[in-house]
Amino acid sequence: MRHLKISFILLFACALLAGCKFYSLTGADIDYSKTKTFQVNYFQNNAPIVEPGIARDFTQKLQDLLLNQTSLDLVNANGNLVYEGEITEYYIAPITATSQSTAAQNRLTISINVRFFNTQNEEKDFEQRFSFYFDYPGGTQLTGSRLDDAVNVIFERITQDIFNKSLANW
Repeated sequence: MRHLKISFILLFACALLAGCKFYSLTGADIDYSKTKTFQVNYFQNNAPIVEPGIARDFTQKLQDLLLNQTSLDLVNANGNLVYEGEITEYYIAPITATSQSTAAQNRLTISINVRFFNTQNEEKDFEQRFSFYFDYPGGTQLTGSRLDDAVNVIFERITQDIFNKSLANW
């Protein structure tokens, strides 16, 4: 009797999943019967302050996120989904001050303008600016591994926001 209950529950779960047209553990809403590929064009750094290497790093982070969270193939041209844009802001500004009029805390902000094209459903196309920041102590220099860590935190958030906007319908 117990095996019959377990079999029934498994059969019900399989039927429920089979009834879902598009199912993804990552929340992606992709019709894999029509959408097979994506491309991420190089995101040029057009910010007034240019930090070397971040354009390449952002492009790779977005590619990696899409490869890890979807079953789509990365292509260099003619992708079903196309991501392109540019880094528009990279700046550091003080956000709190000490009594000696020095920065107690600074904020690194990076903004990226993204154009997304879905060749299978043009209604999902968009152009939007995504931005995030990293706060750090005013007496700290943001260089080397500290800068790498800060940029990674910012890019992780921005790429996830881009994924959610383009594929998760959130």
